[in-house]
Amino acid sequence: MKLSQLGEFGLIETIRAATPKGRGVRLGIGDDAAWVEHPGRSSLITADLLIEGVHFDLRWTTLFDLGFKSLAVNLSDIAAMGGVPAYLILSLGIPADFDSKQIAEFYRGIGSLAAPSGVALIGGDTNLAEKFLISVCVLGHAPYRPIPRSGARVGDDIYVTGQLGDAALALTFLKNKKSAKRPDLLTRLLERHHRPTPRLAIGARLARDRLATAMIDVSDGLMQDLGHICEASGVGAAIACDNIPVSQAYRALSGRARMGYALTGGEDYELLFCAPPRQRQRIERLARRTKVAITRIGRCVTAKEKITVFSDSGRQVDVTAGGHDHFRTSKR
Repeated sequence: MKLSQLGEFGLIETIRAATPKGRGVRLGIGDDAAWVEHPGRSSLITADLLIEGVHFDLRWTTLFDLGFKSLAVNLSDIAAMGGVPAYLILSLGIPADFDSKQIAEFYRGIGSLAAPSGVALIGGDTNLAEKFLISVCVLGHAPYRPIPRSGARVGDDIYVTGQLGDAALALTFLKNKKSAKRPDLLTRLLERHHRPTPRLAIGARLARDRLATAMIDVSDGLMQDLGHICEASGVGAAIACDNIPVSQAYRALSGRARMGYALTGGEDYELLFCAPPRQRQRIERLARRTKVAITRIGRCVTAKEKITVFSDSGRQVDVTAGGHDHFRTSKR
């Protein structure tokens, strides 16, 4: 079967089914990071492959920002499991026309996030390539029991950190070479696209205090990533569209797209998680303590109800875009 027919997530399931679980593997393929055991503690391991022309475009992305984001997206996976990052293994395929200054700038971007996150670069590889290729592997500790995608239950609240849609809307401006009536607001969107914030502190606190039953980071779009939780947990979801948090810049510049990018855009790298209603006050206190918005956007329902989005008036909202899949044509 062609990858275009199978799709990214079909391919992942095929690989998962064909791969032995292995000794000491607590969670393998299917969550945001692997969970493995070794004497005295357990670890989290996650990896990403970023390819020029597929995941990034050097026409509008600086090498510094690219380094920052390459690490950020992997730290977000560790955050989504409630872990603490520790080590980075980085391998690069470098075009012949690159020079040392460009690579130094890339590593400077890596370092600007690695240092405050407590991450040490411990190895990797480099080779010649036709396009710039970035292979990132982050290893982290699991001081608390990691939060998988499979723990949500009917009746759980559904939350998201921060705000959604900024990164995808920014990418639209970049691709279309569009300007904005409010350049200051566009600058805020671009910052969110180029330098996402991995929610490590919140993820670790949710795991430590056992507040969340299921969690994922919003990398491929709210609807698609929520779908992963629902599928793994055997539940459905009812989402209040008007509760989805968006920024002032998004509201001002989204135009006819309205909530489209917030629902399906992706690359925000916020945390999407479920929690029992009895934890509402503790989650509100966590938001105040971390000074990061944590918004309740819906609740888990039975699987037969699937995933539905409702307006404030109770009208069902038609969500036609499907989020990102590496092997299918994006509907964004």
